[in-house]
Amino acid sequence: MAEAAIHFAGRGLKVQPPLSLYIHLPWCVKKCPYCDFNSHAAQGIPEAAYIDALLLDLERALPDIWGRRIHTVFFGGGTPSLFSADGIDRILTGVRTLTQLAPGAEITLEANPGTVEAAKFAGFREAGITRVSLGIQSFNPRHLQALGRIHDDHEARRAAELAATHFDTFNLDLMFALPGQTLAEALADIDTALTFRPPHLSAYHLTLEPNTPFGHTAPPNLPDDDLAADMQQAIEARLVEDGMQHYETSAYAQPNHASRHNLNYWQFGDYLGIGAGAHSKLSFHDRILRQMRTKHPQQYMDAVAQGAHIADTRMLTRADLPFEFMMNALRLNEGVPAALFDERTGLPLIVCASALERARSQGLLERGPTRLKPTQQGQRFLNDLLELFLPD
Repeated sequence: MAEAAIHFAGRGLKVQPPLSLYIHLPWCVKKCPYCDFNSHAAQGIPEAAYIDALLLDLERALPDIWGRRIHTVFFGGGTPSLFSADGIDRILTGVRTLTQLAPGAEITLEANPGTVEAAKFAGFREAGITRVSLGIQSFNPRHLQALGRIHDDHEARRAAELAATHFDTFNLDLMFALPGQTLAEALADIDTALTFRPPHLSAYHLTLEPNTPFGHTAPPNLPDDDLAADMQQAIEARLVEDGMQHYETSAYAQPNHASRHNLNYWQFGDYLGIGAGAHSKLSFHDRILRQMRTKHPQQYMDAVAQGAHIADTRMLTRADLPFEFMMNALRLNEGVPAALFDERTGLPLIVCASALERARSQGLLERGPTRLKPTQQGQRFLNDLLELFLPD
């Protein structure tokens, strides 16, 4: 580790990447059986005490981001819409007071259709939220029940209507390859979503994660790989036909409505994560660090008070960086300029020469010196493409 760090410091970063802020609000009404996020079923949310901890966390992190402007903010969870509009306003007031929040910053809040109403959406907008991301997952009541969601199809539609009323930019979050789902049902969800004219839509393939009920104790009967692939292709065709740009593996947007926060992740930008279990990636001239906060909410609050809330810190080595960069950048269908690799890692692209040549010879990466862009085959077999950049 030390030797790799010294070599990295010899080159260094000329310019720090753009910086985002991620704020984790970890409570849900109940835990979904497919979810492996750091979320906890709510049995009374200590909102005021948790916000106290968040703002102290942010204050303690200021030396790591001193002088840097924050371009986007994202409230993730959990179900951030369980918090009051006043609570969100208090957090954002603290962010504006403590940091250099850019004028016109994109500020996103994730919301569950079962936890919103018109007054709450209006309050979020007044607090400074510019974009909501609604976890619809499906408009089909049978599939919502199979997924263990707390909302029904009527609440899903009502929430989408409210988002369209209160926000210029919003995202509808859908899943496909659901238990017992047919191709027609997957497309019906897309068609229903499009009736709300969403500026952004995410379509995720349901995966069975270890240490979840779906992945471990009660795996459901999912569509086979061929049917799931047919769903993915049909969804893409339908959304592109409707004028949406398929700009990332699971993300579609109308022009000028791509998620600026997520684009910063995919372009290997920096982000400070505060809250229980939040992750950070922070670049300095001579090193790039990854951090993770204490995961359990109460333990996190206790640890922040003692200044001991950073549970893990890891410095990325020269061997780590090619895969770390490509794992993000190659999710973008148009890829990134080749020069971004040097700019964001401090390493010359030649360190990836062997992997790049193998990717191109296998038809996974387009040829050309100025852009790192996956081919259609590379987009479809993204894991195969990324494996080429794993450290030996």
